[in-house]
Amino acid sequence: MSTSIDIRSVTKTYHRGGEALRVLDELELQMAGGTFYALMGPSGSGKTTLLNLIGGLDHADSGEVLVGDEDLTQLDGSALAQWRAENVGFIFQGFNLLPVLSARENVELPLLLAPLSKRQRREQAERALELVGLQDRMDHKPRELSGGQEQRVAIARAIASDPQIILADEPTGDLDRTTADSVLELLQRLNRELDKTILMVTHDPQAASYAGKVIHLDKGKLGRIDDNTAAARN
Repeated sequence: MSTSIDIRSVTKTYHRGGEALRVLDELELQMAGGTFYALMGPSGSGKTTLLNLIGGLDHADSGEVLVGDEDLTQLDGSALAQWRAENVGFIFQGFNLLPVLSARENVELPLLLAPLSKRQRREQAERALELVGLQDRMDHKPRELSGGQEQRVAIARAIASDPQIILADEPTGDLDRTTADSVLELLQRLNRELDKTILMVTHDPQAASYAGKVIHLDKGKLGRIDDNTAAARN
């Protein structure tokens, strides 16, 4: 069953020096499970902050962050870390791969937190790499891979634990257009074939065109949500 996201009156303020910066301002937003969303808006509109709140990497000052049946604002640090490990896969602009490890070993890393045997970790890592089309690159180290292949390893790492939610922060920002399109097509496939809920922060309208819906933030508030009919036809 896909996981929905419900943001209720969420406020988040950061303090820098003597200045208070309200990044999210009583934000109200509902996201249906099993949908691929792109999150857009100018710098400082709260996109990455919202991503971090949904992923349990940060806490809201007020309001509720409901992911599935869990209110993340009610979890303490250890409970939040456990929830995050079981439910969320993260993809970042920088691939964040360890250069001394093979693709398989990089994908296995987050599985070390799960109650799995060495054999089970290896099998899940290999399955994830097969899903992203890297079954013939499992033993290659990052320096032996192209940028697109490195990002595919990062995506495999994000899905290895079979999370219901994938959060991506500018995942194609360091890639050329052709490679970026192949990565975005992969995210589309994960959404459609595996029913993953995906939220992707991007400044790139071309990248956003791969999502089913586009959320626009402006000064910490919801601007509008657009249906992407072109993505629905692909």
